[in-house]
Amino acid sequence: MIYKAEIDIMPLKALLDPQGKAVSMSMKNIGLPEITQVRIGKHISLKVEAANKQEAHKKVEEACNKLLANQIMESYSFTLEAEK
Repeated sequence: MIYKAEIDIMPLKALLDPQGKAVSMSMKNIGLPEITQVRIGKHISLKVEAANKQEAHKKVEEACNKLLANQIMESYSFTLEAEK
């Protein structure tokens, strides 16, 4: 089966996010002062071939841990759905 994963990777809450801070500061300049505490991360979509959802989950988890996310600075979450 083919599964589609939607992965969100964000900086850890304890770490500074310079890009997010710059965007937060810019919100005031464009007339949106009510928008604050912006955090910027990454979104990754991928497809994985696996015998079942559990195996697909393990493969996506391994990809996140080994390549897609820096465990020291980032956290990740993902959803997994069978392709129709």
